[in-house]
Amino acid sequence: MKSTEANSHYRHLEKMSTLELLQNINEEDKKVPAAIEKAIPQIERLVEVTTDKLLSGGRLFYIGAGTSGRLGIVDASECPPTYGVPQDLVVGLIAGGDSAIRKAVEFAEDSWTQGWENLLAYEINDKDIVVGIAASGRTPYVIGALNECKKKNIATGCITCNTESALAAAADFPVEVIVGPEFVTGSTRMKAGTAQKLVLNMLSTSVMIKIGRVEDNKMVNMQLSNEKLIDRGVKMILAQKEMSYDAAKALLLDKGSVKKALDALN
Repeated sequence: MKSTEANSHYRHLEKMSTLELLQNINEEDKKVPAAIEKAIPQIERLVEVTTDKLLSGGRLFYIGAGTSGRLGIVDASECPPTYGVPQDLVVGLIAGGDSAIRKAVEFAEDSWTQGWENLLAYEINDKDIVVGIAASGRTPYVIGALNECKKKNIATGCITCNTESALAAAADFPVEVIVGPEFVTGSTRMKAGTAQKLVLNMLSTSVMIKIGRVEDNKMVNMQLSNEKLIDRGVKMILAQKEMSYDAAKALLLDKGSVKKALDALN
């Protein structure tokens, strides 16, 4: 069944106790990892092509509407501080523009042309890859953008939670995570949103590792944007080299990253 269809297992939610609500939501959430596991071969193909694009000088674009668009923006915005990559290497676009991050923009997702126009503002080209995100798989803003990409020989992927969708048909590398109907009918911010977030984690983390932004299991290229991260960076250096905390911190701040600090010591 589709994520937007009614769930026959749960009726009259307003009559459930708080405990029943929480237990039932949790039971539905448990289905998400199993659904993702089935899609790992699709995710693998998307990771491989995305890695190739980034290593060849391209960029990764996420494009979506509503919850899907917000999730793409979250994932994109976390790549620079976590992995020290340029701000424009991973870009998140949402129907309705930045104001839609906080407040829904009515009918923004219904445009077949706006998604492509938003991509054009970034001078999109065939070095790049565009990943459309839509739980239903039928969002015009996203499908229209991917269709135009295909005309221009720009690689595309997608993350959707329905089978045989128009979005998957438009994507070169579709990822379909079939989580089934939601606890609250049509509320795809729930299981579908969780699934999309987990797939995005897998995609961006795997790609960043494969393009060399991680060593061992450490974020050696992270931005030193607060004291917590500076302290974490110092401890990474101390785990590799015998020196005082203050000396490691001074070196880290001078070099700007754990990787550069360790390279200076070798």
